[in-house]
Amino acid sequence: MIEARHLRVLRAVARTGSFSAAARDLGCTQPAVSQQMKALENSAGTPLLVRGSREMRLTEAGEALVRHAAGILAGLTAAEEEVAAIAGLRAGRVRLASFPSGSSTLVPGAVAAMRAQYPGTKISLEEAEPPRSVDMLRAGDCDITLAFRYVDLPTPAEESWDDLVVRPLLTDRLVGVVPDGHRLADRGGPAEIADLADEEWIAGCPRCRRHLVEVCERAGFTPRIDFATDDYPAVVGLVAAGLGVAVLPELALESVRHKGVAVIEVRPRVEREVVALTLPDLAQVPAVDMMLGRLARAALR
Repeated sequence: MIEARHLRVLRAVARTGSFSAAARDLGCTQPAVSQQMKALENSAGTPLLVRGSREMRLTEAGEALVRHAAGILAGLTAAEEEVAAIAGLRAGRVRLASFPSGSSTLVPGAVAAMRAQYPGTKISLEEAEPPRSVDMLRAGDCDITLAFRYVDLPTPAEESWDDLVVRPLLTDRLVGVVPDGHRLADRGGPAEIADLADEEWIAGCPRCRRHLVEVCERAGFTPRIDFATDDYPAVVGLVAAGLGVAVLPELALESVRHKGVAVIEVRPRVEREVVALTLPDLAQVPAVDMMLGRLARAALR
């Protein structure tokens, strides 16, 4: 019989590439990892790993088992959490993943409300941008992920959410950020993004950078990107220093000081859809369902 604890060890070994790295990741010893892998191979009746002098790789059977492990562990977690909640043993556990501006605006209020009503709930947070955060969810490394996608671009097949439970949270508009005293700062109305064609630009994360280039190219120019950072305070600081202009989501600007910059409306209007995602099995877990509700309320602020 294959045990869940052995599957978790196999996934850690596959993810890290070695017994020693898996042991560090799992907080146990290397011999313990080795023993559990031997037990799993005995249960499976076939080798799952090929151990070389320099590297370790999965056999075909190992790859198949890792592929199924995420769904198996998610279903088991759902069963454990629901039974525990029904039995009154504990309120549950929720592991969140979120992009930075969601972490600073939506997550704090939602987590505070959750802990106030259900103090026994264990909640953790890891920051990750989509699509990596969505991959974490499918791999079983989190229970809920906050993600976004731009509504003006087609969704690539590999970034589809069709297999997930999608809880819409809000629509986040992108706005221009220019230095105080900029020629567009006191315009009093929307500015065309083409009006910024000759400016130096400061871009965000790789996904946001690609989107910026596509928006600008549709307006007839390619932005000259001199600086790139996914740290929003750094973007605002660079703009305030007169080193360029930027386009940022309004959500990102909520937790950043605006000293030295002006925020302007830009045309064409560009928005991103912000959602909370989870797996169908996990959506039935009381703690996960309650956390989804708190995130939805936090988005109504």
